[in-house]
Amino acid sequence: MNRNDLPLPQFVAAIAENLYTSVLSDVLDELGCRDQAFPPSIRPLDDALTLVGFARTGIYREVYQVVPGENPYELEIALVDDLKPHDVAVLGCGGSTRIAPWGELLSTAARARGAAGCITDGYVRDIRHIRKMQFPVFHAGVAPLDSKGRGMVAQIDVPIRCGGVSVNPGDLVVGDADGVVVVPQAIEIRALNAAFAKVTGEDRTREALARGAKLRDVFAEFHVL
Repeated sequence: MNRNDLPLPQFVAAIAENLYTSVLSDVLDELGCRDQAFPPSIRPLDDALTLVGFARTGIYREVYQVVPGENPYELEIALVDDLKPHDVAVLGCGGSTRIAPWGELLSTAARARGAAGCITDGYVRDIRHIRKMQFPVFHAGVAPLDSKGRGMVAQIDVPIRCGGVSVNPGDLVVGDADGVVVVPQAIEIRALNAAFAKVTGEDRTREALARGAKLRDVFAEFHVL
């Protein structure tokens, strides 16, 4: 499956409707990319929502003062204002416990531009409003903290690490109740083709097990577990 062979809405819909993070993690393991799943500490704000899109990255640095006359949100605003349909804001905070880079207003602006969601290893706030919007957000915790005086975006649209995972601009990101997986562009076609094939095998395995077949026999036939 190639993102250039389909209109992006169809490409994204096919992934959202048929794939899930566990199967993508499995095939990435098989392709030798074993560090593409975010840690369990990065959780969805709403387990019922899924996220499929393409990374737009920002990296935060900690600050400890508010500089008079300085706009601490300059690059943050630039990133959000430039989001396109199916983009995902991926914000690396380096494990800081002082920064809540995402909230209701950024969610509103991102959603209006057709963005698919946000992933951050920082905190999130205004969660009741975000949940009401049904905008997919994955985060490391909830806190009321404004990033002003605590953190600033240092760079946007550059390779980053978020939650310990390398993320490059344009990488495919998929999130669901199990977590988040990043599919590098360099192996995207191979990974997606393998994932769709694995889902087919899992469907056959599930059907056989539901009929009462022995797990050992089903695994021997389909090699899927």
